[in-house]
Amino acid sequence: MRKQPSPRMRKVNETLREVIAGEVGRLKDPRIGFVTITAVETAPDLRNATVYYSVLGSDEERKATGAALQHAAPHVQAVVGQQVRLKYLPRLHFVEDEALARGRRMEELLRSLHDVEDRDDG
Repeated sequence: MRKQPSPRMRKVNETLREVIAGEVGRLKDPRIGFVTITAVETAPDLRNATVYYSVLGSDEERKATGAALQHAAPHVQAVVGQQVRLKYLPRLHFVEDEALARGRRMEELLRSLHDVEDRDDG
């Protein structure tokens, strides 16, 4: 279980999430699909930030989006540096947020269980 960030770090993370989400929405790379920046976790020393994102589409489209985001990371980082005042400019690392995929899988399992129960009752 992760340690809860301080109120200041929560504010830094949310500010970074908003700036990054805005810039990712402006990127013109055709490999980038429908992306949502779900969270940012900044290291306490402000040197690195993990950017969690979700993307809709096939495995191939998700991989292409991940590659495009990694490619765009220096540009997005420069934009963050222009818009956010921090002691250090964090290096951005994009990671696909697995929570949505796990949620969808859980939903599928519950639906299939429900279907089996319906067949057993009928």
